[in-house]
Amino acid sequence: MSSQILLSSIIHKRYIPFKHNLKYKVPSLYLNIDDLNSLDKKYKFFSFNNFNLFSFYECDHGYRDQRSIKTFVVDSLTKYKIKYQNLKIMILCFPRILGYVFDPLSIIYCFDKNKLISILYEVKNTTNEQHTYIFKGDTNSTDFKLSHECAKQFYVSPFIEMEAHYKFFNKMFKDQININIDLFDKNNNKVLTASQYGKFIEFNSKNMFKFLSYNPLLGFKVMIGILYEAIKIISKGGKYYARKKKPNDTISFEGYF
Repeated sequence: MSSQILLSSIIHKRYIPFKHNLKYKVPSLYLNIDDLNSLDKKYKFFSFNNFNLFSFYECDHGYRDQRSIKTFVVDSLTKYKIKYQNLKIMILCFPRILGYVFDPLSIIYCFDKNKLISILYEVKNTTNEQHTYIFKGDTNSTDFKLSHECAKQFYVSPFIEMEAHYKFFNKMFKDQININIDLFDKNNNKVLTASQYGKFIEFNSKNMFKFLSYNPLLGFKVMIGILYEAIKIISKGGKYYARKKKPNDTISFEGYF
């Protein structure tokens, strides 16, 4: 349950109506919510809710206001009758670098002692909207291999229609993680695969700078990369699906893993 750095690769593969692939290396943080204050005090270049070279702000997640991530998680688990005795919360996400981050997918893992009891997939789009898909389960926390699925509830890419569904694959073992999300259209044709896989390393000053060398100015590069890939998709004849902006963040309970 210790906080760590994840050095990983992300792959996107589009299958229809044309093929389009991309791959890039990204570092992420895997944080124990209870560690944040101590990490802030221990490391000069990392801050919790304050500007720094690396920082983590609770207002980037959950309710996205002054309430804590733990409050958001507890409220969500209570709402969907997910019970626990000794709650531990881990979040896999990008940090802010020099105060900026764009994090398309953050994953919140909820543990009760040695059991994984819930996973929250927190999805954002480039217009700063957010939807959280919540799943319930009961599995060993140290090594797990899970699969689950749900209908698409949230507009992410302007080149993919809303009527679709996801299949998630989430595997954590020893010091590695493998996340795979397949998107299928209304005819059950696979449209897109997004995957992230990599290795956890210790959270310390040396590895934080290794983090920076792995992908400097991460958040800016993610946003620029999205715009660049959008231009390439348009040039291949990608269809644009318009929509109305969501007034509020939303949550959906999607069943069991």
